[in-house]
Amino acid sequence: MNVFPVEKLGLLSAVLFSSAAVQAASGDSIPPKPNVLFIYADDLGYGDVECYARTSECTPNIAALCENGVRFTNAYSVASTSTPSRYSLLTGEYAWRRSGTDVAAGNAATIIEPGQLTVADIFKEAGYVTAAFGKWHLGLGAVTGGQDWNGELSPSPADLGFDHHYIMAATGDRVPCVFIEDGKVAGHDASAPVEVSYVRNFDGEPTGKDNPELLYNLKSSHGHDMSIVNGIGRIGYMRGGGKALWKDENIADSITARAVEFIRSHSDERFFIYFAANDVHVPRFPHERFRGRSGMGLRGDAIVQFDWSVGSLVEALRECGILENTLIILTSDNGPVTDDGYADDADKLLGTHRPAGGLRGGKYSAFDGGARVPFVVMWPGVTERGAVCGNLVSQVDFLPSMAALAGVEVGDRSLIDGSNYLSSWMGKEGPVRPYVITQAANHTLSLRTAAWKYIEPRGGAPIVPWGPNIETGYSLVPQLYDMNIEGEKENVAGHYPEKVRELERLLQVEKDKRR
Repeated sequence: MNVFPVEKLGLLSAVLFSSAAVQAASGDSIPPKPNVLFIYADDLGYGDVECYARTSECTPNIAALCENGVRFTNAYSVASTSTPSRYSLLTGEYAWRRSGTDVAAGNAATIIEPGQLTVADIFKEAGYVTAAFGKWHLGLGAVTGGQDWNGELSPSPADLGFDHHYIMAATGDRVPCVFIEDGKVAGHDASAPVEVSYVRNFDGEPTGKDNPELLYNLKSSHGHDMSIVNGIGRIGYMRGGGKALWKDENIADSITARAVEFIRSHSDERFFIYFAANDVHVPRFPHERFRGRSGMGLRGDAIVQFDWSVGSLVEALRECGILENTLIILTSDNGPVTDDGYADDADKLLGTHRPAGGLRGGKYSAFDGGARVPFVVMWPGVTERGAVCGNLVSQVDFLPSMAALAGVEVGDRSLIDGSNYLSSWMGKEGPVRPYVITQAANHTLSLRTAAWKYIEPRGGAPIVPWGPNIETGYSLVPQLYDMNIEGEKENVAGHYPEKVRELERLLQVEKDKRR
């Protein structure tokens, strides 16, 4: 496994401290304009990495980031599902303010409108070269279902501030199962034009539902039984693709290799990389060389594969001599899920491992397991080595915080919800976010302060109804939890009615803000 050497990194940091970095390390300032590598895991839980939980030891590269940077224990994605989290991260706007930001189909139109300010726009304005690799899941093209998959796809990330992109249109379990490179299907095979539908199947095409014998790589546990690609059932229907179709076991290699090449090609420029891995999201089908490494089946082995990607990226920075001038942020888009549609025995093979750590709930949930995620920040010479920080962190602050880092004034160009908490993200003295707001799958909102968490009343099933065995946290009555007690075990709203009213009013103020 590719693990970057912690001792060597420490020496490198020591000898390459610039005077600005030394000043920053003392807490006086933060040097401007480093490279930025943002690593976004998919469905990686709070307890899935060893620097957060010791029930598994299969993430040594992430552990090395923790040992050489700051580990945050109260960091949150904006939602407990993918598309809204990614929307909010890149735009700084709460996804619940906009319709059409729920989990996107593979043929969804672009969800971030061209002209809307993004983090990539910020970095481009500051003179950076920008790139996106991996899972996108924010739509492509102008009209849902109207994309020409055999021609130019516009709008694309190129219209949202990214100079280069090599992405999956949606997720691994949704068609189309091809990569998109700079607005076109990568390696397009003219002999097998790509057709996509989320309404009906194409004549003569087998499906997982009708032809389960063709599911030779993974069988479905619930749903995921439409078109079959690479012996795996998907959501949605597609025909064609030919040589452009991905093989799931090679996805991590493909996006990592292109990101590494980008680092090498632009090592003499400032760059921003948005690296969004797919590994832990279903279908989990890691490369053969990672099989059996975790002892927890395919889901655990997919985490090992993700950790390999992290190590490969860090090693590329080190080899290019630019690690000391690169800010690395690693986090996840939402909490974990085991059975999310494929019969990979992820829930049965956990052993003592708890993907959400001691948190209640998981992906889709209003409980903390849905949106409280690993969050590690490393910038050699600037962030303190091995620090642990309990400050509240919300991914909605990524855009304004990176604008401050890049020296770009946001001004009145965008009415965003996030604020600049750059010093807090570096683990330094400065303003600390007073509360975070998170969104569950059914749009239930929660507001968490340092001491309390309020979940607004909204009806819904107590367990995710389509298959995953996860508590939703939905209720018709207000919920209040003492966050000094792990696990949101007891709703104490009846004991603290004034606190409930206070947090309810605070959430309503946020809801009432006009954009």
